[in-house]
Formats: sequence, structure tokens, C-alpha cells
Amino acid sequence: MSWAGPEEIYLSTSLASYLDRKLLVLLRDGRKLMGTLRSFDQFANAVLEGACERVIVGEQYCDIPLGLYVIRGENVVLIGHGERRASSTYDSRVRGRD
Repeated sequence: MSWAGPEEIYLSTSLASYLDRKLLVLLRDGRKLMGTLRSFDQFANAVLEGACERVIVGEQYCDIPLGLYVIRGENVVLIGHGERRASSTYDSRVRGRD
């Protein structure tokens, strides 16, 4: 059996493009985890470094630090970019509340 080189790995999976990037992972039970993707396998099992659980209530949220976190692939519903700048509309609504 021969091992696939880096070129074959990057061409065969879409999660490879997310390695070493901050992600938001939505789990089947509704939890939202944020962290840096460090590893994954063919079953979408993933390792997040510096993970935190994001709890959202209305327009406010808080992050609960978890550290290094292993996620079983069958619990993953959605994986997406975690670093997004808030829109100016959102900023103005938050500032208007003070």
C-alpha cells in the first residue's frame, strides 16, 4: 500500500483548505464551536485547537473556553469560516443600544 502525498490529499478533500484556519462548527445538538482546525480524517472527525463554545442569546453572545477539542464526525452538521467582521448594520444596532 502506498501513502498519498500532500498533492493527492489536498485534491481529494475539501477540509484540507480549512487546515490552520479559524472555523465555526455547528453540531447536531445545536452547539456552536469555534477554534483552529488542526486535523481531520475521512469521517470528518476533527481536532480544534483553542476551541470555545459560542452561546448566542438574542443579539449577544459569549464564548466558553474549551481548549483542545476532538469532534466526532457524525455530530458535525456544518463547518464554515469563523472569522468574519461584523457588518456596519450590526455595529450600528449594537452601538445604538448604549
